[in-house]
Order: sequence, then C-alpha cells, then structure tokens
Amino acid sequence: MSGAPDGPAGVLPVSAYEVRVAEHPGDREACFAVRKDVFVGEQGVPEDIEYDAYDPGALHVLAVREDGLPLGTGRLLEGEAAAAKVGGDPAVGSLGRLAVTRAARGLGVGAALVRAIEAAARARGLAAVDLHAQTHALGFYERLGYVAYGPEFADAGMPHRAMRKAL
Repeated sequence: MSGAPDGPAGVLPVSAYEVRVAEHPGDREACFAVRKDVFVGEQGVPEDIEYDAYDPGALHVLAVREDGLPLGTGRLLEGEAAAAKVGGDPAVGSLGRLAVTRAARGLGVGAALVRAIEAAARARGLAAVDLHAQTHALGFYERLGYVAYGPEFADAGMPHRAMRKAL
C-alpha cells in the first residue's frame, strides 16, 4: 500500500511512503524503534511492558518513507496468541501496537497500517479483528469501521475500550 500526501506546515513532508510486512532486514528493529518513540517516549509506557512474548510470533507491518525513514507500525496476533485478547474465538485476530511517529500523524499513515493488518487477517482466513483502543483514538477506529464494546478499562495506566470489525 502506498500514500503520497505532503504534510501540513511545520510537519515533516511525507512525499511517498509504503506499508509492508516487516520481513526485510532491519524492519522489526524499525517497528520497535517507532513503538519506543511513541509509547515509551511520548506516552510513558514502561519499556518492560511495551515489548512482550507475543512480538516474536506476531505479524508486524511497517510504514516507511521513500528515503527509508520509519513512519509507523502495527502488529497482528492470531490463534492462541490472540485468544486471550479476543475472548477465545480462533476466527478473530488482534490488532495492536499501532503507532505513528509525531511527524507523520494526520497524513493517513495510521489508516494505511490498519488496512494492511486487515488485509493480512483476511489472507489468513480470519473473520474479524479486535483491538484495544486508547479512548482518545476511538473516533479514528470508528471511521475505519470498528465498533466499541464492553466497559472502559485501564491498560498501561491509560483508559481503553475493546473494539471489533468484521472482515
């Protein structure tokens, strides 16, 4: 998937970017670097809980600018790894760790990452994708077709809601 917007004044221009599965050398490290900047650096999530036992088996996606600068990342869990997060339904994947660098926000990178994760979930035969959204991001996910369910809960000290989208 590609995008070609230029950023608003004062934001790093993003003339072109691609979203790909993190398979190339260095892609996983780039994913983790974006997560560290956003979750650990900006949001104060303790580093020891940002990276977990699910990372090695997860499908990671990465958005990179044409010059190689990482712009965003996200991951998909499926099967047993997703079961605890999605109520045990093996047909539902778990989208998580979606992060976009400050300079690339508002340029469509987050939506492109979500679409790439959904495409990977469809390719794996999943019927739906769940996620745990920070409450300030509910509108973003709603615009992409996700529906909130269940009560608000805390994760890493921040309020979240569970959301689901049928594929």
